[in-house]
Amino acid sequence: IQISDSWPGYSLDLFTYPQHYYGDLEYVLIPHGIIVDRTERLAKDIMQDIGDNDIVVLCVLKGGYKFCADLVEHFKNLSRNSERFISMKVDFVRLKSYHNDQSMQDMQIIGGDDLSKLTGKVSFLSVLLTLFFVFYKDIVGTGRTMKVLLNNIEKYKPKMIKVASLLVKRTSRPDGYRPDYYGFEIPDLFVVGYALDYNEHFRDLNHICVINDHGKTKYRV
Repeated sequence: IQISDSWPGYSLDLFTYPQHYYGDLEYVLIPHGIIVDRTERLAKDIMQDIGDNDIVVLCVLKGGYKFCADLVEHFKNLSRNSERFISMKVDFVRLKSYHNDQSMQDMQIIGGDDLSKLTGKVSFLSVLLTLFFVFYKDIVGTGRTMKVLLNNIEKYKPKMIKVASLLVKRTSRPDGYRPDYYGFEIPDLFVVGYALDYNEHFRDLNHICVINDHGKTKYRV
């Protein structure tokens, strides 16, 4: 699903959201209900492609946790309602790549110390937008960050690696890494909500929203 550059979004007055963020947001880009429905469809597509292979879902924290949790829940529901049962395990890594709203040159990979369970498995890598801001922006616009992460996973020789992202950011540098599955392609905006943060704020916001200058100043570190 592509959201055009001219899309004005939804008025904040149409939705409920935490009162402590009043005055910090421009508009709602993607309401929570649409996120849930689109994630369910992604889960169905992924399950069809994976077939009968057991999978390890590797969730990229922190921004990916809500997307991963919802995706895994849909996987479980699809598995329960089908004739085939897929064994599924979940592990976590964390990438640190932003300071305020600017991408950093160096990326830190934290966690996921015991990834030997990936050997011979279909590794399904669940990644959310916090990662893809890095791929399509400035110095790492060619996908260097994703290559670093994938290189760390590939050394365990999983049977297959697939990457999913709820969001992909559209910029003037379209040569960056593209995930195997994604929910929405969005304009070149800094968004928050649905576990996406600005200096650890806005993770408790269910909708995906565009932060305004007041919000950036208020929570800048």
